[in-house]
Amino acid sequence: MMKSLSKIRHFIVTTLLVLIVATTTACASSSTATVPNPTLNRRQAYTQLETGNSLAGQKFGDWVISTSQGLIKDAYVRDNNKLGVVITEQVKPTEVKTLAKALTMGFHQNFPNQDLTVMMYAPDKAKVLTAKYNARDNNIEYQG
Repeated sequence: MMKSLSKIRHFIVTTLLVLIVATTTACASSSTATVPNPTLNRRQAYTQLETGNSLAGQKFGDWVISTSQGLIKDAYVRDNNKLGVVITEQVKPTEVKTLAKALTMGFHQNFPNQDLTVMMYAPDKAKVLTAKYNARDNNIEYQG
């Protein structure tokens, strides 16, 4: 019984990751920087920087959270080449690398032709894994 539940969970997570990568191009990849509007209140300005410091970064960070189906509780994009995500308790340690790879490939589709870094954080915000994508070699190196 436990093995079949584990297989079902693995299938669901894998399917979700494939969907994330396959539909990632749905996010616009504009590189226009977002300048905070002085008429925004502090909360709105903070929220604007919370998921990205560019319009494209913010859209991608928001999209990652909304499509993760509870696997990611926070995400941010900095300089259109660094993605940080805070995973939830639902992500098993054995699934972190697979999720990092899927996010890296989706990130690459939205921000092509550059080296990228994806940082995975545990629910307590401790860094779990870093995936570094080398655009020249089309290779991902994992640290952590």
